[in-house]
Amino acid sequence: MRTVDDTDRRLLLAMTENPRSTIVALAERLGLSRNTVQSRLAALEAGQALQGYDRRLHAASLGYPLTVFMITQVDQPRLEHVITQLRDIPEVVQVHGLSGQGDILVRCVCRDAEDLYRINKLVLACDGVIRADTSLAMGELIPFRLAPVLERDLER
Repeated sequence: MRTVDDTDRRLLLAMTENPRSTIVALAERLGLSRNTVQSRLAALEAGQALQGYDRRLHAASLGYPLTVFMITQVDQPRLEHVITQLRDIPEVVQVHGLSGQGDILVRCVCRDAEDLYRINKLVLACDGVIRADTSLAMGELIPFRLAPVLERDLER
């Protein structure tokens, strides 16, 4: 994985501030050539520093106002099989491997309490899932962000 430098950080911060900026606008703002911006963006995408645009979608605006987190225990030899099954549940929007009591953290979006019940049953029905402790997110207090990290690293 490629490590970003200060030029990349400045580019990413500019895109965070105005995600719809064109390559030409970014080049002008940062004092770089259009080709430099274009090649750096391509490298950032290839290196996974820039990920899919669906991260910017707001689930509630799409009809899924509830977010839940399931700390899930799985039969370890079946972990990959569990992950494959979870991928088939559209409302499962993210899964993290954990250390500690739970094995994976499953993030889901739901339309309402009845939908949550249905999705919870789907997760529990996955072959290899032992149990899941489900918590309803009451609100997003700090949205996902990386700009403060980029700003701090630029100051170093």
